[in-house]
Amino acid sequence: MKLDRRLEVLKAIVQHFVETAEPVGSNTILVSYNFQVSPATIRNDMASLEKEGLIFQPHTSSGRVPTDLGYRLYVEELGDYEEARREAKLALASAQKELQMHKVKQKIHDIVSLLAHVTGVASFATVPDNPRTFYIGLSNIIRQPEFIADMSRASQVIEVFEQSDRFLNILKELDIDENIKFFIGKENLIPEIQSCTLMVTTIKYMGHKSVIGLLAPTRTNYAFNRAVLEQIKKLI
Repeated sequence: MKLDRRLEVLKAIVQHFVETAEPVGSNTILVSYNFQVSPATIRNDMASLEKEGLIFQPHTSSGRVPTDLGYRLYVEELGDYEEARREAKLALASAQKELQMHKVKQKIHDIVSLLAHVTGVASFATVPDNPRTFYIGLSNIIRQPEFIADMSRASQVIEVFEQSDRFLNILKELDIDENIKFFIGKENLIPEIQSCTLMVTTIKYMGHKSVIGLLAPTRTNYAFNRAVLEQIKKLI
């Protein structure tokens, strides 16, 4: 049922004030809400609404804002609740997705931190819904004797991780699945890390898939590192 124009004007005033926190004048109502009447008609409607105690003039400007009574009438009769329900559903779905992704990223960050701490080498993971990798523990690599003796090799490894897009593309070329795989020395596709061993696998958390792994010197505790990755996969 079509509202009386006066109530349409009140509805427009409420909506405008809610969105802007600014008093609204007749010209704004006329232009922004597409009323097909003259400015004088809108001014008369606003004067009538003011007399009824539904809007008031907060200061000397020509703008008006709703009173408590005006809000009450809007709540009970004027609010577009069907549209609001659609908007609320979409907003909640979007927020829920964002919150879930935040939890996924936090979980993966915790896993990478745990891997680096326990293994004493560098750990990394791909980030779902974000074409990049993040890593922790490069300092663990630099402290290894073979890298202390040849800092240029250490610098090459660091540069590979810092070139996130390149490293991510290499990971996509590798046959990585739920099994734990080792790419030892020259088996690595990136020349700069052929002094290292890459240990990789996939995990799935809350429906999101990620590649996680370790990068260590070829002189590393293979059995222990594999066991740690196995336990991490069980924990998820």
